[in-house]
Amino acid sequence: MIHRLCSALMSALMIMIPSNMSDNRLPETKVRRPQHAGQFYDSDPATLRKAVEGYLAPYRGDASNADVAALIVPHAGYYYSGRVAGAGYAMLGSERAYKRVFLLGPSHYEWLDGASVNVADDFYATPLGRMPVDHGVGRALLAADSVFCYREEAHDREHCLEVQLPFLQCCMSHTPAIVPVIISTNRYDKLRRIADALRPYLTPDNLFVVSSDFSHYPSYVDAYTVDGLTCKALMTADVELFIEALEQNARSGVRRLDTSACGEYAIITLLMMLDGRYRMNHLLYQNSGDVEGADRSRVVGYHAFAVTRTESFSLTENEKRSLKNIALRSIETALDGKDYEPEEVTPAMRSRCGVFVTLKRKGQLRGCIGHFGEETPLYRLVAEMARAAAFEDPRFRRLRQSELHDLEIEISVLTPKRRIHSIDEFELHRHGLYIRKGYQSGTFLPQVADEVNWTKEEFVGHCSRDKAGLGWDGWRDAELYVYEAIVF
Repeated sequence: MIHRLCSALMSALMIMIPSNMSDNRLPETKVRRPQHAGQFYDSDPATLRKAVEGYLAPYRGDASNADVAALIVPHAGYYYSGRVAGAGYAMLGSERAYKRVFLLGPSHYEWLDGASVNVADDFYATPLGRMPVDHGVGRALLAADSVFCYREEAHDREHCLEVQLPFLQCCMSHTPAIVPVIISTNRYDKLRRIADALRPYLTPDNLFVVSSDFSHYPSYVDAYTVDGLTCKALMTADVELFIEALEQNARSGVRRLDTSACGEYAIITLLMMLDGRYRMNHLLYQNSGDVEGADRSRVVGYHAFAVTRTESFSLTENEKRSLKNIALRSIETALDGKDYEPEEVTPAMRSRCGVFVTLKRKGQLRGCIGHFGEETPLYRLVAEMARAAAFEDPRFRRLRQSELHDLEIEISVLTPKRRIHSIDEFELHRHGLYIRKGYQSGTFLPQVADEVNWTKEEFVGHCSRDKAGLGWDGWRDAELYVYEAIVF
């Protein structure tokens, strides 16, 4: 009786099950399987972990409390480049937790004329396990700019990102999500757009890993020369100097030099994202000829760099004097009909930040011009604004040679802008405010607060209405940025 009742009940339940039940099943998890295990690195989990730990071990003591924002590490077979990669990853420290890792690398198989973000795979697998893909950020990048796309063929065979994963899995106690991005365009404007879209994610929660080898395939001795010049340029964190170094190497006549950096477009993208709050640190260089028994007639070079955050942007007294001299020399040479190019500048002087140059004679204003300068190194912007203040301020006639002897120069360097999401983060008298919405923008320098008797809310409202043209409350749905001024 019980059996017949159960059978009848089951039959009734089967009748009530919707016919489209199969359409409501959870989507199948999509995993990118390791394509290069057994080639670039070992396929056995225990052997692989032991090898990676061995590459990390010599440099574990080098890890400091530095706030690492990005790494530039190689992507060759571990036998050749594992030690250099280990020097980079050891900087992270086992206790450092990141929410996600942005993996940027070149395409060895497909030309994209843009960047491909993998939003199709749910996980990347290695012999050590799986790492989740952050689909939310990936789709946000696709929506942010048409320079991003998803092309399966850019990811399915590519090794440059895959070989980074075992190092991340071994040196991090917490497995972060990854955002795989393949960058393949030599268009400067497109690289700038990629950098602009990625820059908001350059926060302490995230790590950027740029995957790149360096010289291919000069002799052992030539590689050290070529890679040394590239390293020197990279240490300045200056995009133009890095590109100039690559071009200089290409013109050098070094035999069999195919490239100075196969990940140059990813590196350029990273450099475009940095400002004066970041410092480039060189960790280790080797090339494939340094491996015992390797052929030294044809090698590949490997560098490891770490990009660290500093507490704030600052200038030394020597740097301030140098910038004042640049301003004066720029005006003097312009009066003689010549150009002026400073020879020695520091990384801080190459920062992308704004500047106002003010000229006075006998205590009276003689000219003042400024610019936020997101794309121009500080030292060059100082030269440009000095010439503009001397010759292009519409309130005054052009400066004459006879006025040079008693000319006073004041420079206000605007530290790199920082995005804020509440006016609670804005400090009156300390911060300048920049408001932007669409094509409309406006700013008040920090010293404006010293000249008026406004509350914080009035400062913001006046800037929104009087400078940006957005109305008194227009700032509420606009982008807000703060910066400081170093006046000397």
